[in-house]
Amino acid sequence: MGNGLSKIEKGELKSVIAKGDIGSVLQPLIKEIHLFDSYVAGTTHLESQDVLDTIKAGDLLTLEREENKFDMNAIMIKTEKGIKIGYVPEKDNVVFARLMDAGKLLRARIKSVEKKHDFSKISIGIFLVDV
Repeated sequence: MGNGLSKIEKGELKSVIAKGDIGSVLQPLIKEIHLFDSYVAGTTHLESQDVLDTIKAGDLLTLEREENKFDMNAIMIKTEKGIKIGYVPEKDNVVFARLMDAGKLLRARIKSVEKKHDFSKISIGIFLVDV
């Protein structure tokens, strides 16, 4: 008779948390440590601007390292559904890239969205997820 528990390796747990698949039972064990406030860069270069109409303050965002010929510390920002909305600004990304390369899980949360004509300024808070 099983107890429904199974062993999850450290890397797997980070993946489960990053995807938002973690149940409410483990949620109290997660602590977000606020690191920095920034904004989403590159929103004007998206293939489709439609995603910018669906985001709002409070939305959780995933951060993902990206191989990029223009910026060796590039960190892509995606919605919870995995849709790219831009990047952590190059001027802010060095420390975060090093943390992520060392295996730390970082994510972001939208603080505000300001739309001005064809431009969207998306302010974010960046957090270290401590499990």
